[in-house]
Amino acid sequence: MEKIELKIFIGMSRALNKINRATNKVYTKYGLTSGQFAVLEALYHKGELSVGEVQDKILSTSGTIPVIVKNLEKEGFLQKSNDESDKRRFILQITQKGKELMDIIYPENEDIIISMINVWNKEEQEVILNYMRKFGGIDYEKNGKRKS
Repeated sequence: MEKIELKIFIGMSRALNKINRATNKVYTKYGLTSGQFAVLEALYHKGELSVGEVQDKILSTSGTIPVIVKNLEKEGFLQKSNDESDKRRFILQITQKGKELMDIIYPENEDIIISMINVWNKEEQEVILNYMRKFGGIDYEKNGKRKS
């Protein structure tokens, strides 16, 4: 018999893989990779960010970011400029073309994720969310306040 911890890990992996397969269909329909979508989504919601900030937000390795940025820039979905305060850093900004694309893709992506998560009722979703927060090192009380 497998250990419960391994069963949980397998269940979490399968759930995430199922969501990723469904959402990847949206990105590829519009000619994007998941990494490209992640970069555009970060800029779409957060505004201008440095390359390092984008990397942190999308949990990507430093090796993939230059290629993703180059391809998005070539397609006209983002602009890259030097940081005025530190010439070694680049600032990324989504273009109007990128915003227009995200205005289409993001709601589709969001709808898929919501429909998949809605296999659980709201109470179950709150429990799962608290488990995920606890796993990530953030422990919340029932009223949503962070425990010390």
